[in-house]
Amino acid sequence: MVLSKTASESDESIYSTFASRYVRTPLPRFKIPENTIPKEAAYQIINDELMLDGNPRLNLASFVTTWMEPECDKLIMAAINKNYVDMDEYPVTTELQNRCVNMIAHLFNAPLGESEAAVGVGTVGSSEAIMLAGLAFKRRWQNNRKAEGKPYDKPNIVTGANVQVCWEKFARYFEVELKEVKLRDGYYVMDPVKAVEMVDENTICVAAILGSTLNGEFEDVKLLNDLLTKKNKKTGWDTVIHVDAASGGFVAPFLYPELEWDFRLPLVKSINVSGHKYGLVYAGIGWVIWRSKDDLPEELIFHINYLGADQPTFTLNFSKGSSQVIAQYYQLIRLGYEGYRSVMENCRENMLVLKQGLEATGRFDIISKDNGVPLVAFSLKDNSSHDEFEVSETLRRFGWIVPAYTMPPDAQHVTVLRVVIREDFSRTLAERLVMDIERVLQELDTLPAKVKAKMSSEENEKTRKKLREITMAWRKFVTDKKMNGVC
Repeated sequence: MVLSKTASESDESIYSTFASRYVRTPLPRFKIPENTIPKEAAYQIINDELMLDGNPRLNLASFVTTWMEPECDKLIMAAINKNYVDMDEYPVTTELQNRCVNMIAHLFNAPLGESEAAVGVGTVGSSEAIMLAGLAFKRRWQNNRKAEGKPYDKPNIVTGANVQVCWEKFARYFEVELKEVKLRDGYYVMDPVKAVEMVDENTICVAAILGSTLNGEFEDVKLLNDLLTKKNKKTGWDTVIHVDAASGGFVAPFLYPELEWDFRLPLVKSINVSGHKYGLVYAGIGWVIWRSKDDLPEELIFHINYLGADQPTFTLNFSKGSSQVIAQYYQLIRLGYEGYRSVMENCRENMLVLKQGLEATGRFDIISKDNGVPLVAFSLKDNSSHDEFEVSETLRRFGWIVPAYTMPPDAQHVTVLRVVIREDFSRTLAERLVMDIERVLQELDTLPAKVKAKMSSEENEKTRKKLREITMAWRKFVTDKKMNGVC
């Protein structure tokens, strides 16, 4: 996290048994030490603490890639000291990024001419990519409003309540109203009909999610495009679409090539995708692609004369590593279309194995869909004695990290567990996870039920009446104190 705190249950010093061969004095925990220590001691101290982290391979909460081939690991380490922004010094790295942008643009069916270059940029992840796309939409809308002589101070964006937090960040940081379509029981993605109803003349774009993080489901971008086209024709507005394909952008083209969600739809003006998810690269790489140059306002692009060359740049940060760009290029040429399709098909098959195993227990309802991002979201049929959070917590004893969470409004009463199926999650692991879940359920069944307030409606009413009386008495007490000059 960006923000930190120094509170700790232990004291303010770090101790290490093995490192004491080199260092007998404890190190301060929150201040830079006065003296140097041997490199072996520094390594051992840090390595000892890191052993308490979870195992990334068993972290089934994350979409982020946790395994790559050794050859790619070598390329990453060889480029670990290259600053990507030094384009004049590292022209080949810049060329590799441009190749990636064009490959991904073609994958998303961008309407490019024979020799036309794609418009896009590598980012540190989909969060930065979404910020950039959102800024482009906001500036485009403002320019159009200014040209029409209309107010341009109240932009809004329409999304589903299932969007990732980066959309909320964009809205807050860049002063755009976020209009969310609420979810409902059995429908945990944005409803295109309701989304278009919320569109007004101040809407800079509608954001559709290709692969909800909640249940992996693809939103119906085709229907959204058709409904929005009709509304634009009726109102004379020019509301367009951004597709947040962070999770599904490297899944849909290989598993569902006939699905229309990308630049084949005329109102889709930009798409972001996470290279570090199903692009199969370690954390730290995302991409945003625009339909054409006209969809990225020129005034947002900076031209910097730095280290001997003119460098056009449209990013929120400046310096960043080159390793992940190189790793993305490796995966694209190493796997090709055939390889990516094989990986995604394998993930889907392992997803079905896990789903069928959970269904066979008779204890779970499956919330996720078969078609979408390969994950399984599921909830207990009966959580009156023990709930999903207890299942999640108990699974950690077996090494598994399986998140439990409640759905966004208006489905917040639904609690689910979610397992993301990545390339390194094998069928054997899927079968083992089902066995461990069954063991957890058997163990929980032997424990006393969690404490619940099971009062009749009459008892509830009595309790509410008593609480109201206490509240009124407290308010009277505070008011009297204030009137007596005591605060």
